[in-house]
Amino acid sequence: MKIAVRLLLLPTIPALLFALPWWILVHAPTGGSGVLFWLGTAVCALGFALLPLLLIAGHGPAHSDPASIVGDTLLGIVWIAFSWSAIGALLHAVLAVAGVGDPARSRMIAAGVAAVSLVLVAWGIAEARRVPRVRAVDVSIPGLGAAFDGLRLVVVTDTHFAALDRLRWSERVVEVVNAQRPDIACHAGDLADGPVPRRRPQVDPLGKVEAPLGRFYITGNHEYFGDAQGWIDHMTGLGWQPLHNEHRTLTRGSDTLVIAGIDDPTGASLPGHGPDLPAALAGTPTEAPVVLLAHQPKQIADSAAAGVALQISGHTHGGQIWPFHYLVRLDQPVVAGLSTHGRTQLYTSRGTGFWGPQLRVFAPSEITVLTLRSAARPVG
Repeated sequence: MKIAVRLLLLPTIPALLFALPWWILVHAPTGGSGVLFWLGTAVCALGFALLPLLLIAGHGPAHSDPASIVGDTLLGIVWIAFSWSAIGALLHAVLAVAGVGDPARSRMIAAGVAAVSLVLVAWGIAEARRVPRVRAVDVSIPGLGAAFDGLRLVVVTDTHFAALDRLRWSERVVEVVNAQRPDIACHAGDLADGPVPRRRPQVDPLGKVEAPLGRFYITGNHEYFGDAQGWIDHMTGLGWQPLHNEHRTLTRGSDTLVIAGIDDPTGASLPGHGPDLPAALAGTPTEAPVVLLAHQPKQIADSAAAGVALQISGHTHGGQIWPFHYLVRLDQPVVAGLSTHGRTQLYTSRGTGFWGPQLRVFAPSEITVLTLRSAARPVG
């Protein structure tokens, strides 16, 4: 049954993505005839036919980098065109009620949708490829000892090193991270897409991150689409400490702070992997606040039940390409930012890189500096 559903969705989703832009940008303004109509129809039909093939070749067992680059870019472009065509369809109805006739109405809408889509594609590529902005947030932690007040915890996540060679970008991210003078550095998962030998040159600059109290890494769901254990071993070789359902206790004088990490839920399909919060917290000092790395925000339910002080997550990319964040919100309790869940706080990063389409629209990437404050000290 699952296979049948996937086979049905494979052509259905691309058909929907291309059908609405075809109607708004091709059929309506041309009246369904003429050279532009047939040229536009041919372009849409070709995109519809190629998109599933490119995505399968790029993200399937073959791991074809050229197919991934072309297919992902096409997916991002058609998603933007689809989203703004939907808005165009609403405006089309409004203008019809206002008495604006065709073909002027359809041509105005088509020109507007095309212009907005082109601008957003260009801007989205620039936003995705740029070095992320630094986002600084103070977090008040009940029970945090005075010795740890002001501790700077720098978070990168969802770097998704993949088909595009982003070696220089990786090096510049490390430069920005080190400029924040972190006490602790964290990578909250989705490190890379693809096998270690192919992606390691882009990942290796992370070995130059400087954080005197530790560099900690957890797996995201994308590690489990490939070689999760290979990436755990590689990050260990770079001097990072993978938190594979485990914790580290930090001590300053008489004060303690626990940094813990759990696997992504997709890891349950791999023997010895999968989230195990009780194991991660076993043996932690009773009064010490716990900062937990958990890739998906929806893992907050277990964290809150366990009395974790702060969970740090990624996964959502902040939606990455508007308005996809509405779909993300159906699966996750939070899309981005600091939120409170009972006595547990959750910080959800919009991510440092991008997955798939090299586009970010109304969801800028970030390198996050979380400054931990004792609850007794005013924040701000």
